[in-house]
Amino acid sequence: MSGHKGLDKWFKQKWVDIGSKKKDGSFSKCGRSKQKADAKRKYPKCVPLAKARRMTEGQRRSAVSRKRAAGNPGGKPTNVKTFTNRKKAAMGGYMGSMIAGDLGGVKVSNPSLTKYYKGMV
Repeated sequence: MSGHKGLDKWFKQKWVDIGSKKKDGSFSKCGRSKQKADAKRKYPKCVPLAKARRMTEGQRRSAVSRKRAAGNPGGKPTNVKTFTNRKKAAMGGYMGSMIAGDLGGVKVSNPSLTKYYKGMV
């Protein structure tokens, strides 16, 4: 019966909604009831409490916004990854605008700065 260890652990974890923080800084328990008061709550993004404590505020906001943007098509909840994978650029750095040509391959994070860099090259 060792096949149930992962599922047993999953049920024993305390699941919280990282999208609704209480005034004291703790998280609300996961899920919504069908009562009127809970029906108006925004769609929950639930994770184990241990993971919620490890996440930064930005990571929590990102996960919640992606979950709510995915919607609830057909009345079924949509699973969304808690952490996104960062895409790497071809030259080893993280994605940002690469402006080639007249700028000599200077990495520019904001495309509106091309005028500034053109004067330097």
